[in-house]
Formats: sequence, C-alpha cells, structure tokens
Amino acid sequence: MEHKLNEIFQFLKENRKYNKELQEKYYSSIILPFETKEDKLTSALYNIASTQNKPKINELSTFFKQILGDKNSFSSFNNFVEKINPSSKKNYQSLFEGMRRQKGWGDKTSALFTKIIFHLHNKEYSQRLSIWDDVPQFSSDDKFFLPVDFVIISIFNRIQKTNWNFKKINDLLHTYYTGDKIEIWDDLWFWGFITQHGSGINRDFKWNENKYWMMKESNKNENIISEIKSKTTIFLDLIDGEYF
Repeated sequence: MEHKLNEIFQFLKENRKYNKELQEKYYSSIILPFETKEDKLTSALYNIASTQNKPKINELSTFFKQILGDKNSFSSFNNFVEKINPSSKKNYQSLFEGMRRQKGWGDKTSALFTKIIFHLHNKEYSQRLSIWDDVPQFSSDDKFFLPVDFVIISIFNRIQKTNWNFKKINDLLHTYYTGDKIEIWDDLWFWGFITQHGSGINRDFKWNENKYWMMKESNKNENIISEIKSKTTIFLDLIDGEYF
C-alpha cells in the first residue's frame, strides 16, 4: 500500500506546475478584483460555498450574516480563527475545524478554504494574492485535510472498491504523510477530473479533453495540452488495479 501511494505521490510532486498555473489564475480571478481584506475573503468564501453539490442555502445564509456582521474577524488570520474556533491554536487545523463547525459548511468545503488560505500565503504564489500578514508557517504539529469529493472518491474506488469517504481517505493519507505533504495530494483532483467520464463513484477513466477545456483557467496552448494528455497515461497506469 505504502509503495503504491508513494508512486502516485511522486507523480503528483513531479507534475505540480500544471495545476499550480491553473490555481493561480483561479485565485487571481477571485481575489485581485477586490481591494479590502473583507471583500477578498468574502469572494473566496462565496466561491467555495458554490462548489457544493447541494448547498444548504438557509444554513449558509446564516453563516454569512454572522461572519459579515463582524468586520473585525476579517482583519487578521488570528481574529478569523478566533471567530470560528474560539480559544483554539491559531493554525491550519484550527481553521479547518472551525469552518467545519459553521452552518452550511462540510468537510470538503472547510478543507478547500483552508487549502486556499495556505496557498495565498505560502509564498509559492504571487505575493499580490496574500491577504493577511499574520498567517503562520506550517508547523510539525499542524494538520492538513484533503478536500475529498466524488472525483477523489472515484480514484480511490478504482484502486480498491470499498466504501471510501472523506474520513477514510484522509485517515489513510495521514498514516503515511504528515504536515503539508497532504497539500501535494490536492493535485490528485486535477488529474482525476480530466481523466473521468460519467458521474457517481464508478466512472470510466480515460483522457477527457472536453473537461479540460471547460476549466476556464486551464492552459489552452496545444503543446501544453499534448504534454498533459501524455502525462494522464502515466497517471491512469498508476491508479489502475487492486493495489491495496
């Protein structure tokens, strides 16, 4: 199990540039049009909430009324975490756990928001995207969670058919990977999305150029598309079969 996970992990690590370019364009589109910290974070929160398949509108509206009613919570990372997770450590795990407690927010969207805050402040993306100046560096006792959705579940189900969910997948990854290495696994979604056909858990896996083109931020250069298509062959070989 560990060997096969490491093979997939190594592939993701070696091919980060494709998803990173896409994500930087996405972050730029939702952050840079706005001037204030409040507006930038509000944009991020609304965009993430909209990724839910069946959003709980009434609960989400309650959350936004509460968070937007407290302007001070947007002024710093520490204040935001204190607002959603009082008296907790001011780190990424507390941010995730605090978001998960909010009305209308689930495991996936809470993990997704946490990942975005990390990306905006980890100095690997444009400094123009940074919002707060007190975001901590990732420490050894901190913890990340992979934003698991049906794309991710379908990949693990292809590797081994079982009742995968957010907890089982994250528990498995945390067995072998610690700290911000979990964040590298987030690229699994990119490679899974562009190699899946159909819906539900049991999907057909092969290059899906239509899905690639429907991602607004994807690089439309023919040579880059050819590179990525070639890489998907390697990716599909890695996730094929009963490895676990």
